Parts: sequence; structure tokens; C-alpha cells
Amino acid sequence: MIAFLSGLVRDLRENSAVLLVSGVGYELLCPASTLGRLTLNAPAELHTRLVVREDSMTLYGFLDTDSLRLFDLLTGVSGVGPKLALALLSAMPPSALAQGLLSADTALLSSVSGVGKKTAERLVLELQNKVPEHLAAGSAVKGAAAVVSTAGRDAVDALLALGFRDAQVRAVVAELLSQDATLSADALIRRGLGKLR
Repeated sequence: MIAFLSGLVRDLRENSAVLLVSGVGYELLCPASTLGRLTLNAPAELHTRLVVREDSMTLYGFLDTDSLRLFDLLTGVSGVGPKLALALLSAMPPSALAQGLLSADTALLSSVSGVGKKTAERLVLELQNKVPEHLAAGSAVKGAAAVVSTAGRDAVDALLALGFRDAQVRAVVAELLSQDATLSADALIRRGLGKLR
């Protein structure tokens, strides 16, 4: 099992990053929150999970162990594959996702593209007692919870209208609100544009 890879970021793609490690380029599928924090030609260390299927071997990469832990929990739920787990982790910070699972917030979970009401209910049912509470602790939860505020929704809608990808927009707005929950929609849009471009 490959626990982590440490190397130089050689390429950033829509859903993945290529990490150069000892002369070998490893492509890792990553959530938007991880991709947004990587810099081209800069060193990075990613915690990894290798998923082996009959017809493929795919590496998934995460900047922090909390994201990796949630990925493992999510993919352990019947009907939730790595692609859907990445969509959930791209749509919101790990703390917000953990809080949504702990508080049985099916509306928050089903707001993610690809997650229907039944899937959200199954996630809560199977993971509510498995999510470590420390993942939802701290000030990030308060900021993440504000993603559903009017300013957060307005900023997401405006950025989506400009053609940015849904998962990236939600991740950036959630990150900004976790840093300052009092930001107005205009401020979120301006700062969001800076991060998305």
C-alpha cells in the first residue's frame, strides 16, 4: 500500500495532479480543495489511497489525513464509489462534511451533485456513529455551516453563472467562509474570482 507520495507538482489537471517522485510521474485524482492548494512546480506531499479494480488501479491524493479518513468512510458505504466520495469532498471542507454527517443534515449532503436524497440518508445512517467528532470540531465548522447562508448561496450562484465548475466554486466559497463567516456576497465573489482564475 502507498501511504503517501512526496515530490514536485508537475501538472495540474481538471480532476487530478501529476506528482514527480524520483523520476516517476504519478497521477493522483484529488478533491477540488486539494487541487486548489497545490502549486505547479512546487513540492507537495499527498496522503494516498490506491483503489484496485478489475480493469484499473487508481491513486487518490489528499493534502490532509482528515480528507483521506472521510474518503475511506464514504467509499465504505454501499453504492458510494470513489467518484462520488471525491464530489462530496470537493463540494465542502472536511469539517463541514463531517458536521453534516454527525448532525444528519441530509439537505446539505444532497445539495452535492450526484447525491440524491436516498444516498444522503444512507450516508447518515451508516456513518453518523463512525465519523470522529474531532473532524467536525473547531471554528471551521461555523464558517462551513455558513455556506448555506444567503451570501454564500448568492456567491456560488454568481460564480457558477460565470462558467466555473460547481465543485471548485463550492470548495472555494466554503474555504473563504471558514476564514471569515461575515463576508458579503460581493466580497466572496471578488475573492472567489481571485482563487478560481
